Amino acid sequence: MTTPFDASAFLATCSGRPGVYRMFDEGARLLYVGKAKNLKKRLASYFRKSGLAPETAALVGRIASVETTITGNETEALLLEQNLIKEWRPPYNILLRDDKSYPYVYLSDGEYPRLSIHRGAKKGRGRYFGPYPSAGAIRESLSLLQKTFQVRQCEDSYFKNRTRPCLQYQIKRCKGPCVRAVEPEEYSQDVRHSIMFLEGRSQQLTQELSAEMESAAMALQFEKAAEIRDQIGVLRRVQDQQSMEGGSGDVDVVAAFVNPGGACVHLISVRGGRVLGSKNFFPQVGIEEELGEVMSAFLSQYYLGGGERELPAEVILNVVPEDIQALGEALASLRGRELDFSHRVRGTRARWQQMAVTNAEQALGARLANRQHMAARFEALAQVLGLDEVPQRLECYDISHSSGEATVASCVVFGPEGPIKSDYRRYNIEGVTGGDDYAAMQQALTRRFSKIKDGEGKLPDVLLVDGGKGQLNMAREVMQELALSDLTLLGVAKGVTRKAGFETLYLNDVAHEFTLKGDSPALHLIQQIRDEAHRFAITGHRARRGKARRTSTLEDVAGVGPKRRRELLKHFGGLQELGRASADEIAKAPGISKKLAESIYASLHSE
Repeated sequence: MTTPFDASAFLATCSGRPGVYRMFDEGARLLYVGKAKNLKKRLASYFRKSGLAPETAALVGRIASVETTITGNETEALLLEQNLIKEWRPPYNILLRDDKSYPYVYLSDGEYPRLSIHRGAKKGRGRYFGPYPSAGAIRESLSLLQKTFQVRQCEDSYFKNRTRPCLQYQIKRCKGPCVRAVEPEEYSQDVRHSIMFLEGRSQQLTQELSAEMESAAMALQFEKAAEIRDQIGVLRRVQDQQSMEGGSGDVDVVAAFVNPGGACVHLISVRGGRVLGSKNFFPQVGIEEELGEVMSAFLSQYYLGGGERELPAEVILNVVPEDIQALGEALASLRGRELDFSHRVRGTRARWQQMAVTNAEQALGARLANRQHMAARFEALAQVLGLDEVPQRLECYDISHSSGEATVASCVVFGPEGPIKSDYRRYNIEGVTGGDDYAAMQQALTRRFSKIKDGEGKLPDVLLVDGGKGQLNMAREVMQELALSDLTLLGVAKGVTRKAGFETLYLNDVAHEFTLKGDSPALHLIQQIRDEAHRFAITGHRARRGKARRTSTLEDVAGVGPKRRRELLKHFGGLQELGRASADEIAKAPGISKKLAESIYASLHSE
C-alpha cells in the first residue's frame, strides 16, 4: 500500500527562505520544479484542503516526496529553477520549445523608446542588451524595470493609436507617453536610468538615486523620496551577482554538517559553470564523530565506490579531512586522473560553498524532525529509562543570561511527532541574584508547575533539566514542595571533555548516574531537545536584552555604529531591503567587510 505524503510534518520543518523545490512521485521521478520567495508559504499553498486548480490537484495527488534547495535570494532561485527545468524537463512544468537562441532586451529609437524581449536577428534600430541566460530571467527583469522606471513596453502600433492612457498607466507601470502625460525630458531620464541598469552600472546608478533620495527628503518631498527608495530596493534585488550562473568549469560542491542526532552531506553538481541540481546524503554516525571524519568517509565511498561515476574537474569542500592527500592518490591510481580539492574559495565558488552548507543544515533539521524517526527515538528513550510506556510529552528547561543581565528561562516540549511549539514557554526571571542559575531554575519550575497544581496545563512524562547535580537537586526540591515527586526527572550534564556524545545523565537523583554510547538514538533525542531549549532561551534572552537597551537590530551588531548604519540604510534604501539582502550583497556596501556582513546577516535573520 502506498504511504501518502505527510505534508504537515514536511511543512513543520520547511524553511521560510528563498529557494527551489522539487516534487517527486512514488518511483522517484521528478514531477515539477518551482521557485519561491518563501519556500514554506509557497509549498503550504499546494496542500490546502480546497481551492486547487484541477491540474494542481492532480500533481499533488502524485507527490511522494519533496526536496528543497535554499538560495541566497529570489533571483538565484529563478536561475536555478530554469537550469533544472531545462535539464530534467518535468512533465508538470511549462517547457519552452524555443531554447536554441538566447533572448535580448531591445530598446527602440524615437522620442519615447520601448523596452521589449527580442530573439533572432538584430535588424531593428536601437540598442540590444544581452544575451540573457533564460527567457524567464529576462521577463522578470523587464517586469521589475517596468515597475521601477515605467518605460513603456507596448507595441508601436498600439502606442501610436492611443487616445487615452491604458491600464498600465493606471497601475503605475507606465507614465503614459502615448497621450503625452509625461514630459520628454523626464521620460528620457527614465530611459537613461534603464540603460545604466542594463549596462550593469549598478553602483553608479544606485549612488545617483541615493543622492536624489536625500535631496528630495531634505526638500521635504517625502513622497518622491519614498518612490526613489523603492526604486533602489528593486534594483538591489535585480542587480545581484548571481551564484547560479557566472562560474566556470565542472565542479562538485560537497558540504558536511554534523549535529547531535545525525549528519548530512549535501552535494551540488555544477557543469559548465551552471548549477544543475543537488542531493542529500545521510551517513550513519555517532554523536562524537568529527566533521572531517564524516567528510572523509563520504568522499571515499562516493568517488572510489562508484567506478562509473563521472568525475568533475574540481571538488569544493567546507572542511578538509586529514587524509585528503591519500584520497587524491587513490583516485589517481584507480581512475587514472587527479581531482583538485579546494577549501578556501572566493566569489561564485564561495557562494556555492555556503549554499551547500545551508542546505545540509536545513536537510538534517528536517530529517531529525521526521515523525517516524522521532517515534523510534522515543521508544529507545523509554528502554533506557526503564519506563513501562513510551513517553508522550518531554519538557526541557534551560537558563540564559549575559553576566546576570536579562535572565530568561526556556521551556521546550517534544512529543513522538516532534517539537510541540505551541506549548513552548519563556519566563523572564526577576528578583534573583544575577548569575544564580539555581535560583532562576527554581523560579521557572515553580511558576510552571504551580499551574499544574491549580489544574491548568499538562504534566510531562519526563522532565529534562540542562545542567549538573545542582540543577537536578533544585528541580527535585521544587517537585517535592508541589507534591509532584512521582515525576520522572532526567539531569543532563556535560562530561569532562564537554564534547557532544560524552554527557553524564542522572535519573531522578544524583545517585543514579549513567552514560550512553555516542550512537544511541536515546542520546540523540536528549541532545536534540537540550539544544532546542538552549536555542530558545538564547533567542529570548537576546530579545529581552535588546528591548532593555532600546536598540535596533543593527545597533546590536558589534562594529556597526551610527555612521555605518546610516550608510547601510542609504545603500539599500531602507531596513526592509537590507533584510532581503544576502551576506554577499551586504558586503558590497561601503565600509562593510565580508566578516561584518555575515554578522549583520546573522543578526537580521536570527530565529
